[in-house]
Amino acid sequence: MASSVSPRSESRPQAIGAQAHPETTTAQHHELLSGLTARPKHLATKWLYDACGSVLYTDIIRQPEYYIDEAEREIIGRHGAEIAALTRARSLVDLGSGSGRKTRLLIDALLATGSLEQCVPVDVSSAALRTAARALGSDYPGLRILPYAAEFTAPLDLNPQDGPVLLTFFGATFGNFRPLERRRFLAALRGRMRPGDALLLGTDLVKDVATMTAAYDDRAGVTAAFVKNGLTVLNRELDATFRQGDFTHRVTWNPHLERVENALQARRAHRVDLAALGRTISFDHGELLHVGVSTKFRERGVREEAAATDLRVSHWWTDNARRYAVSLITVADHAHAHGTHPH
Repeated sequence: MASSVSPRSESRPQAIGAQAHPETTTAQHHELLSGLTARPKHLATKWLYDACGSVLYTDIIRQPEYYIDEAEREIIGRHGAEIAALTRARSLVDLGSGSGRKTRLLIDALLATGSLEQCVPVDVSSAALRTAARALGSDYPGLRILPYAAEFTAPLDLNPQDGPVLLTFFGATFGNFRPLERRRFLAALRGRMRPGDALLLGTDLVKDVATMTAAYDDRAGVTAAFVKNGLTVLNRELDATFRQGDFTHRVTWNPHLERVENALQARRAHRVDLAALGRTISFDHGELLHVGVSTKFRERGVREEAAATDLRVSHWWTDNARRYAVSLITVADHAHAHGTHPH
């Protein structure tokens, strides 16, 4: 699923790491209204993540159809020592949930090299950060844990002596952004990477349609409940009158854009009041409220998107089933030589 230009973390079928949505502002109300009155209507993924949505997400990754977490653990488990030797990172900056097993596998590998000194979990949710920091601090008492509440593209203000830095962006989130959002995201990371720093990027790969769509449409209906929770959030934030029973969860594969598209489809024609905005919107029978996309990748495409922002994929690893990839991305060689930064 996609968020704004400064993306939220998502490690979930559509969205990495649980987070609560921020306090609403006039600008955010305008954003919501703009999406709900657009053609087609759409809702940014970040609005699915209140406390209930975060719990539902945790349930999603436990469903048998959801393979991403398993694939990541396989890759990091097999290549963690190699990644640690290649990066010799003193600082691990985890853009997303820092309590996952794959992150701990990476911490273990970096500690084994003797290089790692601090871990910086980054998330927009202070609650998620507190939980992650407590768990990491308990399991790694000798490691400095510096939780950082911010958007992913915000400067971290790390001192030069904190390098080399290894940034991690796991899950399917990179594919939740549209192409321009992905380029801006990579450019923002590139803008704060110094020589010797690296990015470990997770990307879900193109494969058989049944496997891809099932990850977003589990038999237990957990993902459907997760997506419909967005209506509950809208009712609370906008004093709206959405009813979950008026919508069906719909998951489709777009072969032209090679992405899974998630939506709520109106089961009947009806109207919804948005009292906080003084507006009423209408849904036709069968009309869709889009709640995000999950683009799937091929190796060539990932390399090209990295190169467009003066970055280079130096290593590419997949799980045995070739469902998912983790790339080690560094500053492009010519950028090192000339000190260039993308504009």
